[in-house]
Amino acid sequence: MKVIVLGSAAGGGFPQWNCNCPNCNGIRKGTIQARARTQSSIAVSENGDDWLLINASPDILAQIRATPELQPERGIRDTGICAVLLMDAQIDHITGLLMLREGKPLPLYCTPSVWDDLSNGMPVAKVLSHYCGVTWHPVTPVKALGNEPRIQIPGLANISITALDLKSKAPPYSPHRDNPQVGDNIGLLIENTSTGRKLFYAPGLGQIEPHINSAMSSADCVLVDGTLWTQDEMIRLGLSKKTSADMGHLPQSGPGGMIETLDALGARRKILIHINNSNPILDENSNEAAVLRRHDIEVAFDGMEITL
Repeated sequence: MKVIVLGSAAGGGFPQWNCNCPNCNGIRKGTIQARARTQSSIAVSENGDDWLLINASPDILAQIRATPELQPERGIRDTGICAVLLMDAQIDHITGLLMLREGKPLPLYCTPSVWDDLSNGMPVAKVLSHYCGVTWHPVTPVKALGNEPRIQIPGLANISITALDLKSKAPPYSPHRDNPQVGDNIGLLIENTSTGRKLFYAPGLGQIEPHINSAMSSADCVLVDGTLWTQDEMIRLGLSKKTSADMGHLPQSGPGGMIETLDALGARRKILIHINNSNPILDENSNEAAVLRRHDIEVAFDGMEITL
């Protein structure tokens, strides 16, 4: 199983178009050592030709251009994207669907909650019905591992996916923003059934519930929320009045933070993704980046490849 990180930043990308925080200003002026990043998305394949796109970033066209594997050139019109799986209905994870409108009908996997948002709150599905159209495949998230339903994608015969419910909020535009539904946000346990190796993926992770800890503990690689370094990061920089918890993200530092959580998992590959433009770990020479290296925690970048 091959996984390609198409985009590794949080919403807005890095640098963000209207931001002059120390990171965004520093990368523009060349005063910090950092890589530009597009908004988070990954692609998963078994054979290297057929790819499951997980989340459709607004940057999808640039990501496809940067990833030759997604254009196998088997016909005059072709794509390596065989299906799309959405983990939530956030704008930075769904608007890329509109950029795929010139193709065949899109097989789209998502929870009923997300499908409701795509049909009503922000009716991307209705818009696409006038172009390529989408075929919805319902996803059922679970709260425990055992005999849970698995997602099987045609073209990925030896890849099995379990959707895990996460505590979160629907997007601000959603009719049920203030009435959380099961499936507003999910994590994924992705298994290569031919090798038994697993990836746990959750770019938006605000709380480590028991079933999430079990999934992370069973995985050979965890690719998880690296949005913010501290709980008050956005407030301190004058970028927002919201804490990390308010935004549904577990910060890296502090008691119960992501570093402490990942340390408790022991020996396995640990990678942070969905990095906000304000996070000091983007500066590769920062003290915070050095802390991650001491804890054997990697920071995802666009084009990173993971083989399981």
